[in-house]
Amino acid sequence: MAWRAQLSRNLKELRIHLCQTSPSSNATRDFIRSNYKDLKTLNPRFPILIRECSGTEPRIWARYEYGEEKSMALDGLTEGQITKKVEELVKAGGR
Repeated sequence: MAWRAQLSRNLKELRIHLCQTSPSSNATRDFIRSNYKDLKTLNPRFPILIRECSGTEPRIWARYEYGEEKSMALDGLTEGQITKKVEELVKAGGR
């Protein structure tokens, strides 16, 4: 849970791409419903961008200092696995 408060310290931006209706984005939509409010409460000025586009594969992007970016595919993952992927991206920025 501590990684959630580190979001704005370790990252510059978090982007989530997903489809509004496809089954492959179900877990990503669930992740957003379950976690967005807490993440924004702990990091009120941090940009969390959610981009929906029909037919888009679910993917998460983390932008670090100096424009470095990392992304991870979320297709086929559960909500819990997506949470672990976000945690990995946040911790990678603290190194």
